[in-house]
Amino acid sequence: MQELTLISKDPLTLGLSGEIDSGNADEFYEEVKGLYAGTDLIFDCLKLEFIDSTTLGTFVKLSKEVKSAGRRMVLRHLSPRLYKLFVICALNTVMEIEA
Repeated sequence: MQELTLISKDPLTLGLSGEIDSGNADEFYEEVKGLYAGTDLIFDCLKLEFIDSTTLGTFVKLSKEVKSAGRRMVLRHLSPRLYKLFVICALNTVMEIEA
């Protein structure tokens, strides 16, 4: 189960919590797309506990869409364990990740 919380509209800042995996990644993507209005996109991952490879792919997809609009996507407050997944997949080189 995952939870998406609207923190701010400009830039669009969304708090993530719980788990995002293959069972709910499509729903997560659709929720984000429904809220996205062409601003920068920031995910606060402080309470995010688990993601899988499907979720990594969803973040890549969102990142490409945001960048193609000339905006930036930022992941903030990833736990060391989740950050390691991005490093292993070399996604930390193509996505903006803040401590």
